[in-house]
Amino acid sequence: MSNINEKHISELRQQCLKEIEEATSLAELNTIKTKYLGRKGLIRQLFEELPNLSLKERREIGELLNRTVEEVENKLNQKLEEFKNVLIHKEHNFSKLELTLSGNKFYVGKIHPLNKVYYEIIQIFLNLGFSIEEGPEVEKEEYNFTLLNIPYDHPARDMQDTLYLDLKDFSEKLLLRTHTSPVQIRVMLSKKPPIKSIMPGRVYRHENLDPSHLFNFHQVEGLMVDRGVRLSDLKGVLTYFVKNMFGSDIESRFRQSYFPFTEPSLEMDIQCLVCKGKGCSVCKNSGFVEVLGCGMVHPQVLENVGIDSEAYTGFAFGLGVERIAMLKYRIDDIRLFYENDYRFITQF
Repeated sequence: MSNINEKHISELRQQCLKEIEEATSLAELNTIKTKYLGRKGLIRQLFEELPNLSLKERREIGELLNRTVEEVENKLNQKLEEFKNVLIHKEHNFSKLELTLSGNKFYVGKIHPLNKVYYEIIQIFLNLGFSIEEGPEVEKEEYNFTLLNIPYDHPARDMQDTLYLDLKDFSEKLLLRTHTSPVQIRVMLSKKPPIKSIMPGRVYRHENLDPSHLFNFHQVEGLMVDRGVRLSDLKGVLTYFVKNMFGSDIESRFRQSYFPFTEPSLEMDIQCLVCKGKGCSVCKNSGFVEVLGCGMVHPQVLENVGIDSEAYTGFAFGLGVERIAMLKYRIDDIRLFYENDYRFITQF
């Protein structure tokens, strides 16, 4: 049999109201609220005993408990208002202020260096007539790999690099995109040439955290597809970008490379900003540092999205925003961008 009855509830109610009345701080008031009305509070626990009562008793005791809870909550709110009024009165009691003390120091907000570089990159390409395209961060494996001419046995598909989502309700494999290239696929599938767009956004990879790697970071990729697009067009666009981002006196060069979705593929280097090409530990005495990857869109990629590779050509490029910011501001640890240290942010 249950011990719950009107006398017990009445005594608990009076005890609770008394403690509320005698409370002298907000912390004490919160403790009382948890003690009586919390999930395991003395009053809340009584509701669990209602099923042990008869139907008539359940109705009467249930109504009494609800009235008790309502009364206690009203008393708590009333006491809370009293505390607030006291605090407001103290704050406006100017006669007790020490007017000779110096005022509080207010800090002016700053644009985060990563955002600053991110918007600067986007603006440079907008000036060249590129439009902005965006896509989902949770992407289909087909768009992230297959249509980009990345083979099924390519290491990038392994779990060590790609974060796959375990969603059994979907017939297609889903993942967190490893680059913003699938947005290029979406654009080419939905639009006919001429295409001239950039794709900024966040990407994800399974990486160990260290001074030069994060498991999520930002990229800006670019795509141009039209009749007669040449490699020289790509070099001209990227040279313009480098001159505007790092300074007109910075030299650049292109090196042959390999990417499954471009042919030919290139990597672009810029003159080391520390030693100005003379050679130092930052550039490993080469005088240059890598800044981005690029190339002519592979004909197979064009065919995959229904664009005639005999009639159209295109170029694509991709750069890491964090890497550009590290080079521009000579930052040696990528993790500094995400520590939210005010001393770091205010330097820019």
